[in-house]
Amino acid sequence: MLDRGNTSVAGRPIADLAFEEARPEVRPVVGQNIRIARDGRLLLDVDELVVSGSGMTVLMGPNGAGKSLLLRCLANLVAPDSGTITWGGCQPDRARAARLGFVFQRPVLLRRSARANIRHALRAAGVSRGEAAERADQALAAARLSHLSRMPARRLSGGEQQRLALARAMALRPECLFLDEPTVNLDPASVAAIEATIIAAGRSGTKVLFVTHDSAQARRIATDILFMHDGQILERGEAARFFDAPGTAAARAFLAGDLVGEPGPEHRVRTA
Repeated sequence: MLDRGNTSVAGRPIADLAFEEARPEVRPVVGQNIRIARDGRLLLDVDELVVSGSGMTVLMGPNGAGKSLLLRCLANLVAPDSGTITWGGCQPDRARAARLGFVFQRPVLLRRSARANIRHALRAAGVSRGEAAERADQALAAARLSHLSRMPARRLSGGEQQRLALARAMALRPECLFLDEPTVNLDPASVAAIEATIIAAGRSGTKVLFVTHDSAQARRIATDILFMHDGQILERGEAARFFDAPGTAAARAFLAGDLVGEPGPEHRVRTA
């Protein structure tokens, strides 16, 4: 069972820090008619996806299903070949980018201390020098990294680096938090710490969209599920219902640990 403690600063959950000031809205994040094709194959074929509300949505499916690619499209990191992405009813823009936190599978850290990594992100987002220092210290404390604040970020262990990346994202007080398989190949203690932090974020009002191919992890953290295969969203709904009675053969095979079928000919790009 997860230890969901140690996710607070002065007795307050870290995610509560994300709701102390008015900020430009990004929700709902909406993707419509999203298509991406490469080498004669549709990698993404999503008619509509709405990311709104609160809680923990887990985007799951086998490797190669298109989960990470869809997440990056929604975050405006990859442009689709066709279709539209909107944040709060408008096109994505730099002014609101900090309101949508993104944590990659492999942490992207600067060649500076752990504390300086967080301060740099805050200063780049327009936070004053004094407030950036305070928020950086709060984020490090919540991630249980205060004792490593002066350590060069790239000398931290893999689990510590990922906790730092999450702390940096949370320090920006995101309205939505997107995580692309952030616990792959981490030790159990780091996995538990990261899951506890994002669960606290979801419960405090941040919308979390979490990509994983680990069904056990999805069972632990999800409030609702998006199941992808072959670039499409095949199922969506409450986590308990999905795990009790998956509605597609692909989902049943995936949860049983079986190989999920190869893409069918209907999912190939037609060429003249």
